Parts: sequence; structure tokens; C-alpha cells
Amino acid sequence: MEMLQYDFMQRAFYAGGLIALMAPILGVYLMLRRQALMADMLSHVSLAGIAAGAVLGMNPTLTGFATAVLGALAVEFVRRGYRSYSEVSVAIIMIGGLSTAVVLMSLNPAINKGFSAYLFGSIVAVNQTQLTLMVITTVLGGLFFGLLRRPLYEMTFNEETARVSGVPVQWLSLGFSVVTGMIVASAMPIVGVLLVSSLIVLPAALAIRLAGSFAAALVLAVVFGLTGVLSGLSASYYLDTPPGGTIALLLLAMLGAGILLRKIGLKLTRSRNKQPAADEPASSTAGTTARYANSNVIGGQQE
Repeated sequence: MEMLQYDFMQRAFYAGGLIALMAPILGVYLMLRRQALMADMLSHVSLAGIAAGAVLGMNPTLTGFATAVLGALAVEFVRRGYRSYSEVSVAIIMIGGLSTAVVLMSLNPAINKGFSAYLFGSIVAVNQTQLTLMVITTVLGGLFFGLLRRPLYEMTFNEETARVSGVPVQWLSLGFSVVTGMIVASAMPIVGVLLVSSLIVLPAALAIRLAGSFAAALVLAVVFGLTGVLSGLSASYYLDTPPGGTIALLLLAMLGAGILLRKIGLKLTRSRNKQPAADEPASSTAGTTARYANSNVIGGQQE
């Protein structure tokens, strides 16, 4: 393909593929933990780190990465003080991060010109340093989600039950927050600060709607994420559109189409179940319908 002849496109596809492996998996956990807005919050916090790096003459990529991780840790500590209102911690940290970014950017108006790549994503913004961070994040995230899959599963659905079962919920939740911050910061060069949550939430939202089990949701989320990112980057190159917005729109279209097809499939199945065969009693058909409904439950959600 013509676009793969360019080094910047090769880096973009490498980076996009790496992030698409981890971000959707994170999204499934965040959605089931009712923390879908955490990704959006951390992207705004990392913007403060990027601004700080630009003002202090440091590498904005590294300062943004470190700030996102610190923001994730801050959310975890604040969340413990508001156990009954866990979403408050997200709002508090987001306000602090965004206001800090605005103040720092005002100190040096000249840096505003270079922020469009971080805000909206840019293929040419993926440099070797960012690609290295993505590789490190993918390896660490893969080890974290792979080795701790079972305790993470227990903690995601019920923290109290997991604690009683001997799962170190406090440390595991802290580690989860750190990995979340790393993935969010790594995804920024691809989709930008304003759209980073789309790469995390949209594939997960579609997977949860279609999957019949937790494991299937993780696999489908990765498949949808890879499809959206790679297709979005290709379309962005040929249509000369911003990569972040293109990827987000494709993922959104996939989500809409998936939900529509799911509803059509359910209606067809229910209509067939309402018409018992001549040699099948009506009670048997009702039992089949009940079993079908019960089989489509994931994370406490039922069609």
C-alpha cells in the first residue's frame, strides 16, 4: 500500500495497533466498574502535564505521561473518601487538571499553536519516544490484565465479595488506576485529548452489547478497537481528515450499527419463539424464551 511507504504512517499504524490492543480491554473494565468517564478525566489531567512540560522546557510527552499516572492515583485516593459517591472523585480531579492546564497555557501563549496535535490527535505527532512508551505500556498492561485476570474479574463485579475472598482490593485497584493512566496517556497521540475516551469506551460499549460472556466481551472489544483504529487511520490518510475524529466517527458508526443489528436479531428471535411448532407445547416455547433472555446477561445487564 502506498501509505505504508512513509515512516510516519508506519509509526502511526504500529502505535494505533498497540493502543487498540489495550484500550478496549481497559474500557470493558471501566464500564463494568461504572467509571467510563475516568478516561476522559485523565486525558484532561495529562493535558496539564503537557502544558507544564512545555512551560518548563521538558519533554511534553513524558510529563503528560507522568501526570496522567499521578492523576489516576489521585482519583483512587479521593474515591476512598467518597465511597458512596465515587463519581465525585472523577469530577474533582478533572476540574483540577483542566484548570491547571488553562493557567499554564496562559503563561506562554506561544505554546498554544503546538497543542492542536495533542487536542485532536495527529499521525505525524507519533515520534519514536511516544512509540516506545506505547510498547512499554502494552507489555505492562498485557501482563497486568493477563496475570491478574481472575482477581480483576472479582473486584470489577463486587469489591466486597472480592475482599472477603482474599483479593487485595486496595492494591489491585491502585494498580488498575496506574495502568489506566498509562494507557490513556499513550493513546493521546493517536486520537488526542478530546477524543481519547472514544477509543476506550466505544469498542467496549459495543462488545458488552453483543457478547454473551465476560471473556467474549474482552475479545470482541479488541477486535472492534483494531478495526476502528486501522480503518480510521487509512481513511484519514486518503480523505485528508484528522485521524482522531475519523477513528471516533467510525467507532461510533460501528456502535450504532451493532446496536441496531442486535435489536433486529432479538425481535426476530422473539417472534419465532412466540410461534410454537405444531408438535411443541406452548410452555416449552416460553421456557426457551426465558432461557434465551437469561443467557444474554453480562455485568448485571439484561436485554
